[in-house]
Amino acid sequence: MRDWMILCDFDGTIAVDDVTDALLTKFAAAEWMRIEADWRAGRIGSRECMTAQVALIDAPQQAVDALLDSMIIDPAFPAFIADAVRMGMSVTVVSDGLDYAIRRILAGYGLDHLPIRANRLLHDGDRGWSMRSPFASPACAAASGTCKCRIATDQAPTLLIGDGQSDFCVAGTADYVFAKDRLIEHCRTKGIPHSSIADLRDARRLLPRLPELAGMATVFS
Repeated sequence: MRDWMILCDFDGTIAVDDVTDALLTKFAAAEWMRIEADWRAGRIGSRECMTAQVALIDAPQQAVDALLDSMIIDPAFPAFIADAVRMGMSVTVVSDGLDYAIRRILAGYGLDHLPIRANRLLHDGDRGWSMRSPFASPACAAASGTCKCRIATDQAPTLLIGDGQSDFCVAGTADYVFAKDRLIEHCRTKGIPHSSIADLRDARRLLPRLPELAGMATVFS
């Protein structure tokens, strides 16, 4: 149990809602939706999409912080982290979202000590914002801002917990997956060993069985 590394997605997995979408809806010019449509149609990658979208945000930091402070996380996440630590597992938050947003939200729950691998949100000191992607990879098939496959390591068995498209690629390399929402169908289609979860309460329930589930290499839907 002590060797397992847990990679946990943020938006829609730890956070109840998609934080980036909330910021764009509140503060960005309407053009962000056209850019989103280009991404969903496969015309651009997620890194190009989010870089362009974040540049459309027009808001002072105080307003951004107020919105972030209103966002909530899955109520089972703190207990899940406590369980994982007690079992000797490491947990890293891996997200194609924004590091500043993730850290501020987690700070509200005393969890900002967790390692975070995400796109870097930068503020120009007035109302403008930009994004950098320190964890991107030119080899990333999805052209993501955060290449989760790059963060995964073969030095320890890996559990992925995620819900959407940014988790599709790394799901195929993880030793086991706790899958939500769109990731469930992806795992079923690709034959990826996983357990379907509705929330992190389910993940917490399954965590003590992880070595058993991974050893079976079975799809539990």
